[in-house]
This record gives sequence, C-alpha cells and structure tokens, in this order.
Amino acid sequence: MDPALTDEQRAGDRAQRREGWRLLAAIMRPYWALGLGAISAALIWTVTKLAVPLLVAAAVNQGIIPGDGDEILKYSLLILGVGIFQGVGMGLRRYTAFKLAWRAETDLRDRLFAHLQRLHFAFHDEAQTGQLMARANTDVYQVNQMLVLVPISMSSLFILIGVIVVMVSSNVVLAVLALGTLPLLNVLATRFSRHMGPIGFAQQRKLGDLSGVVEETVAGIRAVKGFGAEDVQAARLEAEADGVLDWALAAARLRGGFLPVLDLLPAFSLVMILWYGGHQVLDGNLNVGDIVAFNLYIVMLIFPLRLAGTLVAQASRATASAGRIAEVLQTDSAVTSPPRPAELAPGGGELRFEHVSFRYGDGPPVLDDLDLVVRPGEAVAIVGPTASGKTTIARLIPRFYDAIAGRVLLDGVDVRDVRLRDLRKAVGIVFEDTFLFSDTIRENIAFADPDATIEQVKRAARLAGAAEFVEALPDSYETVIGEYGYSLSGGQRQRIAIARAVLADPRVLILDDATSSVDPTKEHEIRSALREVMTGRTTVIIAHRPATIALADRVVLLDGGGVAEQGTHEELLARSALYRAVLAQSDPQVADPQSVDQVTDGPSSAHGAVR
Repeated sequence: MDPALTDEQRAGDRAQRREGWRLLAAIMRPYWALGLGAISAALIWTVTKLAVPLLVAAAVNQGIIPGDGDEILKYSLLILGVGIFQGVGMGLRRYTAFKLAWRAETDLRDRLFAHLQRLHFAFHDEAQTGQLMARANTDVYQVNQMLVLVPISMSSLFILIGVIVVMVSSNVVLAVLALGTLPLLNVLATRFSRHMGPIGFAQQRKLGDLSGVVEETVAGIRAVKGFGAEDVQAARLEAEADGVLDWALAAARLRGGFLPVLDLLPAFSLVMILWYGGHQVLDGNLNVGDIVAFNLYIVMLIFPLRLAGTLVAQASRATASAGRIAEVLQTDSAVTSPPRPAELAPGGGELRFEHVSFRYGDGPPVLDDLDLVVRPGEAVAIVGPTASGKTTIARLIPRFYDAIAGRVLLDGVDVRDVRLRDLRKAVGIVFEDTFLFSDTIRENIAFADPDATIEQVKRAARLAGAAEFVEALPDSYETVIGEYGYSLSGGQRQRIAIARAVLADPRVLILDDATSSVDPTKEHEIRSALREVMTGRTTVIIAHRPATIALADRVVLLDGGGVAEQGTHEELLARSALYRAVLAQSDPQVADPQSVDQVTDGPSSAHGAVR
C-alpha cells in the first residue's frame, strides 16, 4: 500500500509545486537565447525526421514498385542528405539543451549558496544541515534533469504535431483511426501527473531526511563511537532509507501502470493502419508507399510518447525539488545591511549597550533593559549563571541577532546602521567550538584575509602562541589539517583560531569561552597568548574558568537579564556570593576567596604535538 498523505500535506505540496514552476521559469529566463537556439535545432531535426517517411513512400511508389533503379538511387541519396541534416539538428539540440541546463543549475546553486550565507543565525539554528545539503545537491540535480528534457520535449511536441498534420493531409480517415488513441493518452497522462506530483515531493523530502541522518552521523562520528551508538544510527538510517524506498516503490508502481500503455497505444494504431490501410491498398484507393509511410510515422511516435511519460514523472520530481529550493530562497534574512549604511567612525572600539532587551523566538527574555559600557581598549569578562545572556551579548555585537529593544553602539554608531561586512570586519571572534577548514594552516589563519602575506600569517601565529608548534611540523604553515582540524590537539586548534582573529586586526575581540575545550593543564599557554593579543584592544571575554576571567580588567556579573554586579575578579570573588557560586560550577576551589591566586595561575607546560 502506498504511503498516505493528509489533505493538508497535499495542499501544501501543491502550493510548493506552484512555486517550483515559478522558479523553473525564472531560472530559464536569462537563457532565452539558448532556449531559442534549442527550439530552432529541434525544428531542423523535426522537419528532417518528418521528411524521411515521405521520401521512403516516394521511393516505394516511384522506384521499387515500377522497378526504376534511378529513382531508387535518387531517393536513397536524398534520404542520406536529410539524415545528415537530421544528425546536425540532433547534435545542436542536445548541446544547447545541456548547456542551458548546466548553466541554469550553476546559477541556481550559486544563488542558493549565497542566500544560505546571507540568512541570519536564527534560521540556521532551526534548519537541519542534511535538509539544506539535499536542497543544494539532490534537488538542484532534479531541476537540471528537467531542464535537459525541455528542448528534447519540444522536439517531441513538434514531431507529434507534424505527424498529425502530415497524416491528416494524406488520408483523414486513416489518420483518425491511427491517432484515435491520443485522447485516451491525454486522460491517462493527466491522472499520472496528478498522482505522481505528491509522490515526487514526498520522495524528495524523505531524501532530505536521509541526508540529515548521514550528515549528523558523519559530523558526530566521535560521539557515535564514544557511546557505542553505531547500531542506533544504523537503525535511524534504515528507517529513513525504508521511507525513501516506500515512496520510490510507490512511484515505480505508478510508472509501471502508465508507461506500458505508451507502448501499447502505437500497437493499436499499427493494427488499425494495417487493417484499414491494407484494404484500401487492395481496393486500389491507397498506394503501398503511403501505408509504409503511415507505419513509419506511428513508429516515430513511440519515442515521443515514452518521453512524455518520462517528462511527466521528472516534472513532478523537479517541481517538488524547485519548490523546496524556492522555500529557502523566499526566506528573508532578519539581519541585513541597511539601505544607506553609515560609516564606522574612527575609534578605539568603545561598546555601549543602551536599554537592550532580547529573546530567542517566543522564548522568555534573555536580556532585559541591559545597560553596559566597555571602554576603548578595555578587557571585560561577562560572567553569569547558565542562560543569563553571556553569549547573547557576544552575538549582538556583530549582529548575529538584533536586539528587540534598545541599541548596541560601536564607537558611537548603532551597529544596525553599519554595513554588515564592515561591522564584522571590525569585530573578531574566537568561538567556543573552534572550526578549522580542511586546508593548510596558512589558509586557516588567513581566512579573513586570503591576500595576507606569509609574514603577516607568521606574526599572527607568534602573537597567538602558535608559531612554535606550527614551525615544528614537517610542512610548517603549508601543513594540511584534517576536517574540523581534528588532527591537531584542542589547544593547537584554539591557538590557530586566535591567530585567525589576530590577523583580521579587529577593533573588538570577542573570546566566547575560547578556553573551555582546552585541557586545564595547557590553559596557561593559551592565557599567555591571549594576554599579548588583548593588549590595547577592546576585548569581551565570555568565560567560566577563573583563570581566564582573571585576564579581564573588569568583570560584569549578569543575572535576571541585566548587570547584577561589576568590578575586578578579586573584588567580586571577595564580596559576591553569586559570583563565587557561578565560578564554583567550573572550579570548587573558588568557594574560598583565599584560593584566588591558586586558581588564576597555573604551571607552564610544553604543548602537545600533532596527533
């Protein structure tokens, strides 16, 4: 039994397929000249294709039956010449069809990729990576296959029209008998399309779910292996694969009932031609060559009819895929550059939060009427209980999200008034989860400035404390690291990330739990690098570890969506029970204020090499 769809799902699928048709039309529009060329080539091919049966009929009637060898030679040469033009037409038609399809696919893929990069963080918070990958790969490919078929389908349409015209002009009765099954074909094709559409959409959606499981398993392979959960993921994959199989079989059953009819209808037409046309020849009302031509025309219709079935099935999948792509493209980014951006004024990186409030979606307020000033060149640590808004503050500065009330100002300019590219060049971030690309160490450090010289890269590495271990590698800065940088230790990855931020030379440096994944015994080395990098630069530190917090000139304690207390690390440690409670979550020693020296200074240790 076929998988069931609810009425609501069917309505949604129809609406999305309509958007898919609009997108297909839009991506073909810039290539109208190629499309016109493909149609012209199709016309050449059609005319030559239609001419062959007429030449064969003439050869039979004027050459074979009378026994005239010269006529046979003449028509043979004519058929050969027409065949050459037919081959040229087919070659041009196929070349222009594939050229149009691949160019349109490239544009669509580039457009989708660019749009995904523009979309705000909230979209990516909710979107499943596997589904996005399926849209960028499987769905785009389905659109490509549809576009390839369009010029070829135009040829088939021309053949169908041409055959009808030629047959009707030759013998109306025989044409009606031969083509009488075409209305039935139209009815069957309509039913096939109506049922295939929802199946194609559901199949593409299930393929996206399957891609999601594969992507999560590969990206989280360490967690999967660490918990011995291979069987769990295999079961998830099997369930999704079975879903894809169910819909694929449903489509196969539908094709199995429709496509054989396309082979059966021409057989009926041939029977009618032989029965009626044969009697006409016996009665002397029709030439043998004419009945041969009619038979050739009917055989000629077999490929267009088969292609019609393929086109209907592919159109269902392609419009479903295009609709899924359109769904992403129609998603507006909630964070965009202003129409008339303001220039960032020269300054030392002063940050001001004026009555800032924020919540994620429909959730509870995270920040509520927050007021905070970070002076130019000052290092401020943001500390607080879980979900107190520490990371949110860091995300509002480069406009990963926008405040729902109040203003965030950088050197006196509202960050919402600045071009996003300029703002994010002025703000450097070292994230908690260090992400490195599968590239050389040099390219990873120079990620924000690909044109940086090797001297600039080396300087950033020295400031970040990474130069020593990098230069000890066999290929030094040209060493290619594995995916996510897992061929390096946690501390090494973190120092590469710090070097990347240093090379960008931002006004404001944000350290978002930058040492949380580093072994505490190695943290001393990272702190030494951070001290040098932070000198003279406005720095916002999001941290839990007392030793990292102690790098700051001032500590801001958040609670209840606002600033609860602020002061130096030592001051808050001495007077604030809440501060000590927050820090005690990462190091119980801080419950005793006298232990501050012990937890803020650690032994120096040699850093591990590449594993």
